[in-house]
Amino acid sequence: MTEPTSCASGGPRRFAPLEQADFRGLRHAASLKGLLQPFKGNGPLEAWASDCHALRDALTDMAQRRVLAQANQYPYLLLPIHLAQQTTGAGTSFLRWRRHDRSAMGVALWQEMMASTATPEGLIDDLHAMEVQRVVLNMQVSLLHTLGRQAMDCANKIASAEAVYLRRSTPRSEGSQRGSDPTP
Repeated sequence: MTEPTSCASGGPRRFAPLEQADFRGLRHAASLKGLLQPFKGNGPLEAWASDCHALRDALTDMAQRRVLAQANQYPYLLLPIHLAQQTTGAGTSFLRWRRHDRSAMGVALWQEMMASTATPEGLIDDLHAMEVQRVVLNMQVSLLHTLGRQAMDCANKIASAEAVYLRRSTPRSEGSQRGSDPTP
């Protein structure tokens, strides 16, 4: 984590956004290594899907440790809304703004808080940095989830095609061949 820096409003910045160094510990973080290759079976696709999902989970963990940990400390915990993690039915976790009582959720709450004169001027830059970080992390998590899911779907289709191919190309017993032979 970096030391507080000054921001556009002249006050100290309390929120430290993620930097490139934070991503170095994540496997394949610098690129989509593995996507553009001639997958020749379902095994390599399943392995790549697993890599995508592991990277998604590692990114989610980093967001929880580095972003949510900061966002849920003083002075942000005094605000009417907070940044929280929400897990979808598909098992993917995203960062969402929500009220403390969980009565409402969404970016509209953040927009209202930013427009409110009750929001301390000294927090505006940090709240903006949090929103930018939230949007980027959610996009990254979503893409990794989708790539992994698509790779698994492709692996399943290849396995199905392989099964059909093997049924057709496997030599049949002589008796079953005679029964299906159209010539007398």
